[in-house]
Amino acid sequence: MTRYFFLFTVCVLYTQAIGNKEWREFGRTEVIDNTLNPDFVRKFIMDYFFEERENLRFDFYDVDSKSPNLSKHDFLGQMFCTLGEIVGSQGSRLEKSIVGIPGKKCGTVIVTAEELGCCRDSVLMQFCANKLDKKDFFGKSDPFLVFHRSNEDGSFTICHKTEVVKNTLNPVWQAFKISVRALCNGDYDRTIKVEVYDWDRDGSHDFIGEFTTSYRELSRGQSQFNVYEVINPKKKGKKKKYVNSGTVTLLSFLIETEVSFLDYIKGGTQINFTVAIDFTASNGNPSQPTSLHYMNPYQLNAYGMALKAVGEIIQDYDSDKMFPALGFGARLPPDGRVSHEFALNGNPQNPYCHGIDGVMEAYYRSLKSVQLYGPTNFAPVINHVARYAASVKDGSQYFVLLIITDGVISDMAQTKESIVNASKLPMSIIIVGVGPAEFDAMEELDGDVVRISSRGKFAERDIVQFVPFRDYIDRSGNHVLSMARLAKDVLAEIPEQFLSYMRVRGIKPSPAPPPYTPPIHVLQTQI
Repeated sequence: MTRYFFLFTVCVLYTQAIGNKEWREFGRTEVIDNTLNPDFVRKFIMDYFFEERENLRFDFYDVDSKSPNLSKHDFLGQMFCTLGEIVGSQGSRLEKSIVGIPGKKCGTVIVTAEELGCCRDSVLMQFCANKLDKKDFFGKSDPFLVFHRSNEDGSFTICHKTEVVKNTLNPVWQAFKISVRALCNGDYDRTIKVEVYDWDRDGSHDFIGEFTTSYRELSRGQSQFNVYEVINPKKKGKKKKYVNSGTVTLLSFLIETEVSFLDYIKGGTQINFTVAIDFTASNGNPSQPTSLHYMNPYQLNAYGMALKAVGEIIQDYDSDKMFPALGFGARLPPDGRVSHEFALNGNPQNPYCHGIDGVMEAYYRSLKSVQLYGPTNFAPVINHVARYAASVKDGSQYFVLLIITDGVISDMAQTKESIVNASKLPMSIIIVGVGPAEFDAMEELDGDVVRISSRGKFAERDIVQFVPFRDYIDRSGNHVLSMARLAKDVLAEIPEQFLSYMRVRGIKPSPAPPPYTPPIHVLQTQI
């Protein structure tokens, strides 16, 4: 006798709120029948932010009835990850073991992420007109076009104006670029109204006529379908023999897809993370509770919180999870020499630590072996990372340096020069100030108001983000929330800094690996 084992599988996705350990159900897949290797069709659409850590949990059940109550069904296991972990995997494809049933192998799950990109396109269009109405008494017309996007309530919003072409009834306008989002909000069939005006110096432009179209019609390109009659409703209502006020013709229509940060990550670009920690004496004696480096056995100090807040997000975009960890401003054993660029793990030839936990361990070990000293010099650690960044010019790697410091910088001129030089390289710098000190000088390095310069040269890009940690500390004492707020602010600028480098250098994303195709499995039976 042959006995068939029927398995009806469903996957349930849970998310976790920031600063809260509670899991909330986000959604469920459809139920897949009769297979141990289900390939779920239903997709979960989520908001993705590079600067936020989004914890996910996937639970699997064998469905025994129509009850929505999961306790009524057999638990098959679960998988934990972050959204960044999925996105940061090669091809945005993460394969992980299913766990949750002690002593049993529960199989593996493959999760893929895909960016919704319908509104990332831009279009490059060019128009000309023929035999437009003459509006100027002493000349012809000075025509220009005004494009309007229709809204849900039937109203229209201006989204583009062409330049004015002087003294002609047969103008050819310059090609212009506009995002699909601005043109039609991603709705290919939404009405686009185009008005034709004759320009007047006093601003009282004369209306020549109008026509309507849509993105879908325009996308046909130059053809008989994209020659539009310009109609003036008032003239049409008054004159029986009125035909039109001229025609407007689409000359070209070229779709350009704007590449995103995720396109590069999906194509294999790695984010390399380096941390540099301030070991100057102004931090206080690490053995005293008043020190910013105090090792409290029950909670992280400010340095530890800043390091984990930023590092735990960035580590998802580095495949080997090996991070250089540096210190500056300390006397080193055995001879007491002062160093502004030393390896926290004690190995200058190989300063890499495994994972953020490895960096934390190396940091705590260094506190026990070095003597806090000074001064506070940033240039050596910036130059350290810049040397590595300078060797990568193909877009395959991007470097992020996190500097955590407590005080006033001592080598401002050298640091500014290092930042100006680094702005040409694939790197960004995050500076987190800890403690009560005034950080006015750091604002100058940030460059948000005035672009940083050195010896008459301005930084090619804004690559520095500075924040004082005290601005993010949760008043209720929720350190997880404090860390999440810090990470959200300091990391928010990284994707745009990354893209600005790639755009300036003309570097395109590498092609993503081919999509995963699940193998075909034969239904398993048992005699």
